[in-house]
Amino acid sequence: MRRIQFFEIADQSWCPRIVREGVTDYLQHAIDAGRVYAPAAPVLARVLRESGRDAIIDLAAGGGGPWQSLLPVLHAGGIHPTVTLTDWRPNTTAFQRTTTHTHGQVQGHVDPVDARAVPPTLHGARTMFSALHHFREDDIRRMLRDAANAGEPFLAFEATHRSVRAVLFTCLTPLMVLLMTPAIRPFQWSRVLFTYLIPLIPLVVLWDGIVSCLRTYTPEELERLATNSSDGDYEWQTAELGDGPLPVTALWGRQRNESITR
Repeated sequence: MRRIQFFEIADQSWCPRIVREGVTDYLQHAIDAGRVYAPAAPVLARVLRESGRDAIIDLAAGGGGPWQSLLPVLHAGGIHPTVTLTDWRPNTTAFQRTTTHTHGQVQGHVDPVDARAVPPTLHGARTMFSALHHFREDDIRRMLRDAANAGEPFLAFEATHRSVRAVLFTCLTPLMVLLMTPAIRPFQWSRVLFTYLIPLIPLVVLWDGIVSCLRTYTPEELERLATNSSDGDYEWQTAELGDGPLPVTALWGRQRNESITR
């Protein structure tokens, strides 16, 4: 299936904030409830251990990322990183909620952060979850080059998949939004309004979900982009993780022999 760079409604400046945050709240709840990114934990743990990093800068963090489920796994392996959530349009309410649920182990960065040019004051391994497909190829090259120039590890994980099976599965998401909304906390009447009475949130989740599938990069495409974005001192790997019907696509990289030189 050919990749299509179409637009997602929640990314647009004209999308009402209440709808955008309703979409990210649902996605966050679905990620946490389904432990979607559990297959990413071993890769993340290995890169943190080998690179000697004890801080993570989570880029394009949306509703807060999968840290509520990932941190306990990392802790069980003896890894206790600090996590800073960043986004170009920070959802400060969601960030604060994640901070509360993780007892302060995850903190939100209130200022906008461009994933293609991370401020030098933010140090740590850079991660992305369900976000890489939002960027065009040139932007991804800039993003990876920026990480390589800063000497920071970079890890991106995508739960979407560019396939007919994934698109068909995504067509069920409006039903999932209707079923899951009562369990999303904190409760908000606005979320109920725009889910059940004026169903903008389920419709945007459906549209953006299908577009996300069509925009998702394959491991081969990511490997090509990564290889062209840095010199030989930085090594990249790609893989499909997990044994479910829709594996997690992963791209990660770090400086060669970093565990020896650090």
